[in-house]
Amino acid sequence: MSRKARRSWIEHFTNDNKTQRQRRNNDNTINLQDHKRYNKRIELLPRNLRQEDYIANLQDPEKSIVFAIGPAGTGKTMLAVLAGIKLLKEGEITKIIITRPAVGVEGEKHGFLPGDLNSKMEPWTRPIFDVLHEHYSVKETARMLEEQILEISPLAFMRGRTFKEAWIIADEMQNATPSQMKMLLTRLGEGSRMVVTGDVMQADRKEGENGLLDFDKLLTKNGSDLIAWTAFDHKDIERHPAVREVLRIYGDLI
Repeated sequence: MSRKARRSWIEHFTNDNKTQRQRRNNDNTINLQDHKRYNKRIELLPRNLRQEDYIANLQDPEKSIVFAIGPAGTGKTMLAVLAGIKLLKEGEITKIIITRPAVGVEGEKHGFLPGDLNSKMEPWTRPIFDVLHEHYSVKETARMLEEQILEISPLAFMRGRTFKEAWIIADEMQNATPSQMKMLLTRLGEGSRMVVTGDVMQADRKEGENGLLDFDKLLTKNGSDLIAWTAFDHKDIERHPAVREVLRIYGDLI
């Protein structure tokens, strides 16, 4: 552990102890609630058969890359994040990498947004951090970002990197180009696994320039024992009944 990391850990430990003493003096139940909230056991429980298949792939160490494709509300991202948190807490990995293409930001340039890179990517990573904050406090999450246990790595900045002992979550990849998809999938290093999520019905890139559709064709043609593919449809939506209705009204459901 570096001197900076050790000092950060000591400060964090000291501040936490001070906060816990204050809470014990004021209201012991608050501390107990926080303990239960942030130390609860991680369980991946399927709500339908397709989620059961997806969870089986996430928990299979032989599947180095897991694709989860389908409409909003099917649990693609949530289950990917939960699986990563579970492995991190169990010591199977040392970090979680979060990435996605920032389509809508011209040329994937983040410079006009205020703050550091984490702040610039905050609008795009909020769904992932919503899940993380169910298991880590905001302070813990900030510490993990500082120590790069959690790392936000925009897709445009990943070229040339190799991730070891990491759980890589690549979200909204329907907006990646074929070359970006190839670059992403070749970032795996020793002890790492990757989850790729996306919804081709919400793609801003058309067929021919869409990396998710392109790799789907290649995988169908060539196959792989190390890569798993779970395709969700409207019957697998678990978010809210209205979500399925909205997609039906827009004509996204067959």
